[in-house]
Amino acid sequence: MIRILIAEDEPGIALGLEDDLTMEGYEVEVVADGNTASRRAVESAFDLILLDVMLPGKDGFDVCRELRRRGMKTPILILTAKAQEAEKVMGLELGADDYVTKPFGTRELRARIKALLRRSRGEESECYSFGEVEVDFARGELRRRGEVVELTPLEFKLLELFIRSRGRVLSRERLLAGAWAPDTFASDRVVDNHIANLRRKIEPDPANPRYLRNLRGLGYRFDG
Repeated sequence: MIRILIAEDEPGIALGLEDDLTMEGYEVEVVADGNTASRRAVESAFDLILLDVMLPGKDGFDVCRELRRRGMKTPILILTAKAQEAEKVMGLELGADDYVTKPFGTRELRARIKALLRRSRGEESECYSFGEVEVDFARGELRRRGEVVELTPLEFKLLELFIRSRGRVLSRERLLAGAWAPDTFASDRVVDNHIANLRRKIEPDPANPRYLRNLRGLGYRFDG
């Protein structure tokens, strides 16, 4: 049975998570502070750690940093009520594998847990969904509200690169290296134009992108 450690100090949220994940077939252990979370993560073998940021004792960032410094490879999913971009980036830089911002839906959380468990076993999913969009990597196909949306090969490569690197900032140079053919010359404007076209096909409101975010001076990040 897959074992999940939940570190959450709000009793209502902790109980809801425990009940929901137990019903999903996981073996769940709940702790309410960062010191206990660090100790239990080391003492016992867990398949995934669900880690709230605002914990008493040690906060979630400190716990994550400590576990990664110990060499622990267990997937860590951070729960945060903070909407600031810097908080999310910090968690990923400290070694977290993904994050969910409170309030979150149980379906989204279950999906992210399953995705992390697959990735930890080297079983990257052939499909990925966000919002109204589903991407089928095996078929090279994008569907929105169940309808196929035509993408150019380059747009699909870009989207796959973003999804595989979700939550991480990708510079224009990294996008060029990952999606364009070797030795291809393309300016930053060309990259931006392709991303603008991609936004029109996946974003509810392309003028105010929710998924493909631009970080001035850094590049782009996919928050799906």
